[in-house]
Amino acid sequence: MKKTFCTAIVLAAGSGKRMGTKIAKQYLEIDGKPLLYYTLLAFERSPRIDKIILTVGSEEQISYCQETILRPYGFQKVASVITGGKERYDSVWMGLKAVKGDLPKEATEGIVFIHDGARPMVSEDILERCFQDAQKYNACVAAVPVKDTIKIADENGFAETTPRRDRVWQVQTPQTFSFGLIYDAYAQLAAQKDTLAEKGIKITDDAMVVETFTDHQVKLTEGSYRNLKVTTPEDLPLAEKYLHS
Repeated sequence: MKKTFCTAIVLAAGSGKRMGTKIAKQYLEIDGKPLLYYTLLAFERSPRIDKIILTVGSEEQISYCQETILRPYGFQKVASVITGGKERYDSVWMGLKAVKGDLPKEATEGIVFIHDGARPMVSEDILERCFQDAQKYNACVAAVPVKDTIKIADENGFAETTPRRDRVWQVQTPQTFSFGLIYDAYAQLAAQKDTLAEKGIKITDDAMVVETFTDHQVKLTEGSYRNLKVTTPEDLPLAEKYLHS
């Protein structure tokens, strides 16, 4: 049986405002290496992944990644390093176009994993589960059940409703799709981008793009509570602990 071509789009164009640091969170260091190094390493080592597209925030970051991460540590699967856009979905769309333009035709017939550069604890087990569900359902996202009760607030900050906890999941990455499905969904988004605000649509992840612009369902695939995204200062020591364990 022919192997399904798998591409990872790793998103590293964020500014890190919530970290309260001048350095973007994906470039903060653990043991002398940027978080992004550990994220890329997970995909580099995975037998499922054929190629990686890396999106970064500027031309200067392209040079930084090439000179301090990719060349020194011998990353072989990173096919392109490109600048992303203002919003996360802009960066994903640029990454998808790079898959179509820079990689072999098999990439457009395969599976694409979209992953946060500041989420370095993604495991091979998660990648394999996402691959299997993407093969079966064409669209899936790594996710875990919430542990705490969730409240929906009104515009004044008062609790309005309480959703059933057994129906609420915390979504992670990778978010994994057949290439054709996610490319077509993002093409629809790109065509309607200027009307999103007036329609009250705020895109926060790739699953939402599929939910909004197609009639396809997205499967929730078992992630891990260790698969955290480094977003606030409190996350960094926890990430360090997990990477050392």
